Amino acid sequence: MLTDLTIKNVAIIDTLHICFKSGLTVLTGETGAGKSIIIDAVGLIMGSRASSDLIRSGEDEAVVEALFDISALPDIRQQLAEAGFEAEEELLIKRSLSRSGKNRIFINGGMSTLALLTDIAPRLINIYGQHDSQTLLKPENHLRLLDAYAGLNQQRDDFSRIFQRLNVLQGTIAGLDRAEREAAQRIDLLSYQSEEIAQAALKTGEVEELEEQRRLLANAEKLASGSGEAFERLYGGDGALLGQLRRISGTIAEISGIDHTLQDTAAAIEGAFLQLEDAAMTLRDYSSRIEADPATLQSIDDRLDLINRLARKYAPGIEAILAYKAEIDAELEQLLGMKQSRGDLEAERDHLESELKRQGSALTAARAEGALKLKQILEKEAHQLAMKGAVIEPTLEALAEPRASGFERVEFLFSPNPGEIPRPLAKIASGGELSRLMLAIKQVLPDSDVPSLVFDEVDTGIGGATSELVGKKLKNVAARQQVLCITHLPQVAVFADQQLRVEKLITGGRTTTQVRELDLNERTNEVARMLAGATVTDSALKHAAEMLAACTQQ
Repeated sequence: MLTDLTIKNVAIIDTLHICFKSGLTVLTGETGAGKSIIIDAVGLIMGSRASSDLIRSGEDEAVVEALFDISALPDIRQQLAEAGFEAEEELLIKRSLSRSGKNRIFINGGMSTLALLTDIAPRLINIYGQHDSQTLLKPENHLRLLDAYAGLNQQRDDFSRIFQRLNVLQGTIAGLDRAEREAAQRIDLLSYQSEEIAQAALKTGEVEELEEQRRLLANAEKLASGSGEAFERLYGGDGALLGQLRRISGTIAEISGIDHTLQDTAAAIEGAFLQLEDAAMTLRDYSSRIEADPATLQSIDDRLDLINRLARKYAPGIEAILAYKAEIDAELEQLLGMKQSRGDLEAERDHLESELKRQGSALTAARAEGALKLKQILEKEAHQLAMKGAVIEPTLEALAEPRASGFERVEFLFSPNPGEIPRPLAKIASGGELSRLMLAIKQVLPDSDVPSLVFDEVDTGIGGATSELVGKKLKNVAARQQVLCITHLPQVAVFADQQLRVEKLITGGRTTTQVRELDLNERTNEVARMLAGATVTDSALKHAAEMLAACTQQ
């Protein structure tokens, strides 16, 4: 709710600070005292057009600040936090107007955009009676009012969810249409690549094995001749090393029989002889096995060339090539399964279209029925609020294409006088009529997510018993939401929980406005003034006291 309003240098207002309470607050005072300026200041806080004409004469800047209690509005606190502003239980909105045109908006001390202000402020406070910022003047709000009255919010939400899902499906299917035109070429390419890799029958570690075999085959002659020559020198030829070592071993063995200290040496020479003999036999066998095999060598070269070619085309290394094949096989499976996926999506789409039509038709029928009931009850309320003979005509216009809200556009047309053709509210309703229409709606649809309401011009053109009825209805709304109301009627003012008197003063040769909260005695005097005019009589005071007492007892 709105707790504080500060106005500086706006029109005839010098400096003004107002503390508002919950319930019904009425602003009273002489015509021209500045009540409408206060409403204009609230309009600036809501994001209405800023004009330098509002700046007080002789000043360069005008400032309006409004403090709201948003402790019960978690959605707004979250939105502020996401936008980078402090989001405590209080919200301070400041708007400054400059003659230079450098107008600024601040939210909790941080500079803000007009877009954010116009999004947040109407969810905090609404003005009824002026042609800007009017809920009733926007036909898109009429559908919301009708659904709320007829209890159709859940049905509309269900319809909206189906509508959104259907839109997503249609977008997906359209994407498949484009994809299918490219899918055939893609399938051919991926199939060829997968088959080429599969035919190669690659194995992990194969390159290392092939390169080792190639190295041996490429050096077969060298390996054979080297191992054969080594065998001959060790064992097979004249003067072979093993023959000489055998003679040395016999000699050392013989003398070690004389000098036992040479026995270890004799044993070592014998061991060396045996090891070299084994090595010579191994070299003989190895040499006999090595053969030049040009065909096998060529086969290995061809295999390595194939692997290198696949690596250049697809990925470096056998592991990477096999991983690439796994990827394209998965894509192939997806592409080949596209028709099945499309079929499933089309089946779901057809089901949703049928369900959307069914729910939309039911919603249209319920709205038509609810519109007639709402028409009757609103007309009854309007007639009670000094709009005798007023006609409220609901229209449901079928849309060419459905929207998230349904199959139709809803607008309530209005005729204030019998015999006149109902027309859009923005073209025919006066400020007072708009204000009283919204008051009527608040009797029918009391729940609202806007915590503060301002009724301006609500008492225009009414009097007598109707005035008292307006006061009672405002009091009824104020039991649920904070209500601010400008009034010239004592029958309305006496229902207030808080009464503020707006006065125009001349100080130092300049006109300014001040606002005072009235106590019970001051309220009695103010109501008496509203009853009697310039000359307040004892009977007027007595009547005022009786009216206030009667409202207190209700």
